[in-house]
Amino acid sequence: MTPSAQLRAVIYVRVSSKEQTQNLSLPVQEEQCRVYCLAHGMEIDRVFVERGESAKTANRTELQALLTYIREKNRRAVRIHTMVVTNVDRFARDQYDHALIRRHLASLGVTLRAVSQPIDETPAGRFMEGIFSALAQFDNEVRGSRTTAGMREAARRGQWVWKPPLGYAKEDKRTMIPDPESAHLVRYGFERFATGLYSRKQVLNEITALGLRTRQGKELTAQKWGEMLASRVYIGRLVVKGWNLDVAGNWPALVAEDIFWRCQGLLQSTGLLITAKERNNPDFPLRGFVQCGRCGKPLTGSWSKGKQKRYAYYHCPSQGCRRTNLARHELEAQFLALLDQLRPKPEYLRLFRAVVIDVWKSERVDLTTRRVALDRQVKEIQHRKDLLVEAFVFQKSLDEVTYKIQLDKLNEKALLLEIELHETRTEELDIEAVLDFAERVALNASRMWLEADLEQRQRLQSLLFPEGLRAESGGLRTPSTCSFFEEIGGSEQVRERLVAHTGFEPVLPA
Repeated sequence: MTPSAQLRAVIYVRVSSKEQTQNLSLPVQEEQCRVYCLAHGMEIDRVFVERGESAKTANRTELQALLTYIREKNRRAVRIHTMVVTNVDRFARDQYDHALIRRHLASLGVTLRAVSQPIDETPAGRFMEGIFSALAQFDNEVRGSRTTAGMREAARRGQWVWKPPLGYAKEDKRTMIPDPESAHLVRYGFERFATGLYSRKQVLNEITALGLRTRQGKELTAQKWGEMLASRVYIGRLVVKGWNLDVAGNWPALVAEDIFWRCQGLLQSTGLLITAKERNNPDFPLRGFVQCGRCGKPLTGSWSKGKQKRYAYYHCPSQGCRRTNLARHELEAQFLALLDQLRPKPEYLRLFRAVVIDVWKSERVDLTTRRVALDRQVKEIQHRKDLLVEAFVFQKSLDEVTYKIQLDKLNEKALLLEIELHETRTEELDIEAVLDFAERVALNASRMWLEADLEQRQRLQSLLFPEGLRAESGGLRTPSTCSFFEEIGGSEQVRERLVAHTGFEPVLPA
């Protein structure tokens, strides 16, 4: 064969991951292809190297460049006759993909040759090429199945195998840690929504204003925020419905379980958030505030139609707790009775008032003394700055570099003093009026609740019982001492009277 008639070939080598580019796979493939071309009398026109891109599709940069190169080259007198690979799985791992590209090569007058596989244009060669292509596709599918099986097994062990959700960051391949930039905002959003006083949109607007953004720097959509509120990943649970999986995850929870389930109590059974109108139903002021004594989920409320009239009930939304069904008047009567039980004696209130006023006056004296000292230091810094300007501008006794260095130091001290001074600037407070209000709430909580509108009732409930209440067979229980009554109690003896030693049942007499 004359040189002008010599077969010309392009070589295509590929690895399937970027990690493999660090080993000898690419040089070994290229060397094998060069030896093959030499043995078969082919002149190597160009080598195309694909570094770490999958062969599952044809969207590979070097393969695309190769096809374009052959098409443009074959318009000229010097043609490309053969494409050489080490084996067909370097070329494609899907039969359909393989057939498409193979057909395109044939339309350009280019044949395919594999170093380690006997394929050619003969019937036997084409048959073997089909076999090798099918085997490559089978291998690819098996690998995909193994990957899925591996992910499922890792998930079964509580390992998070996907990208971390907003609020978390990847610690390693097996677990997550709270993201220092967003975890506190996600947690705050849950806590805010769990109060039942704000709609999902109001909470979303608030955490957005505080700076919560997606990893792409975009604001959260209402749909995304709703999905986050319903996701158990934030209480450390891994739930995959398609795999029938619900296990404890190996990452720390961002949200307390009682907060999370209180949020779920504001969801409909369909998983869609209840609207503000439905949640803030004046017919059921304790909705979402009192928790089920069996499962801990917040109770919801609804009307039931009887033969002659409708009846109002509080009930647990969980399918397994249908027996937790309380008539509205019974539950609200228990709540009012609890408020009366927690009413402190007048002598404790008088003691509380005296202690608070004494502490307030003492702190006011300390703050005043501290503020006077800080004001004096601020004036001293300003005086030193004036002297510095005098020395530099008028006396010319300082060079510019020294002047700027000293001025920066004084500005830094002034800034720190201003921050400290700001902390001492408390608003003037009519402590007597505040104590009068606290006394009125403590002695008349049940009457105030009855006379209040829905929003006022909800705020009063959250004030008196920030951790909510539990509806159990013996009545309402509070998980811990209410901070409001605890402060009024002011002593360990009173604390014991507010909550029994069991930590649940208040025993203070009416």
